[in-house]
Amino acid sequence: MASNSVGRVTQIMGAVVDVEFEGELPYIQNALEAKIGERRLVLEVAQEIGERTVRCIAMDTTDGMVRGTEVSDTGAAISVPVGPGTLGRILNVIGEPIDERGPVTAASHMPIHRDAPSFEEQSASAEILVTGIKVVDLLAPYQKGGKTGLFGGAGVGKTVLIQELINNIAKGHGGVSVFAGVGERTREGNDLYHEMIDAGVIKLNENDTEGSKVALVYGQMNEPPGARARVALSGVTMAEYFRDVEGQDVLFFVDNIFRFTQAGAEMSALLGRIPSAVGYQPTLATDMGALQERITSTKKGSITSVQAIYVPADDLTDPAPATSFAHLDATTVLNRAISEKGIY
Repeated sequence: MASNSVGRVTQIMGAVVDVEFEGELPYIQNALEAKIGERRLVLEVAQEIGERTVRCIAMDTTDGMVRGTEVSDTGAAISVPVGPGTLGRILNVIGEPIDERGPVTAASHMPIHRDAPSFEEQSASAEILVTGIKVVDLLAPYQKGGKTGLFGGAGVGKTVLIQELINNIAKGHGGVSVFAGVGERTREGNDLYHEMIDAGVIKLNENDTEGSKVALVYGQMNEPPGARARVALSGVTMAEYFRDVEGQDVLFFVDNIFRFTQAGAEMSALLGRIPSAVGYQPTLATDMGALQERITSTKKGSITSVQAIYVPADDLTDPAPATSFAHLDATTVLNRAISEKGIY
């Protein structure tokens, strides 16, 4: 594994950074580290251009970075802390705590880029997930261990519904939950955190968060596209640990899958790829599949996922929501005409 190689920044284009290495080139998806003052900036290798240059995506703002900045190869993909130590904590895309409660006490870390479970490992049992929302349970029930999509345009109640599901399912759920905030409002993430503290799902003790049932990982609207495109992978990696290592039934909430696609489109354009339909990245189906295929039930445990999916201009034929449909076991489409009548 290529590691400890040192390179220098040759070009900075917003969130995209070119780094030239004299020695061995880092592999695609390797994490690189740069120091900008006191700040650690993590880059992920996206392309190799020329014989000695790699093009990278920054996981945080590149403000303050200059040409010639020294960059070191970590020799591995971005890894995040996993396990009980993450429960009750808020982490960012690279696994750093952002809740001002000190370092995360995690015994192990896992890379965010991992293969989906093989056919033999997957479980095919079908069981209904009781949500406590009458219209859903009666007319369009959700599957336990499956993937559910909440589709809707701006302001029709996707986040409200996902918070209601968290309230009804996660609080009464015996196992653990993981919430990935992907490109949504920071205020909503803050509200959710405090609601969970009030409900006792997150327990803030003097020195730790022991007894908490949920891990939060945020890459919100103000983050660069690299963070928004990778934070869902960080979240699913944490959920996979509880499923595969601890054999638990995990709840995985994502708000919002569209922002994952949107960030991928931004990254793709910055990397110089030719856009596909409606300006989306040509790798849209591949990117979506790489995430969604990891969210599944195995013989060891299950991941039950509820995902809010923004529908641009209320158009369900838009490539982003249309690509999501193929991966889902159940869908709820929120209608603007109904929400305008005050029926939620």
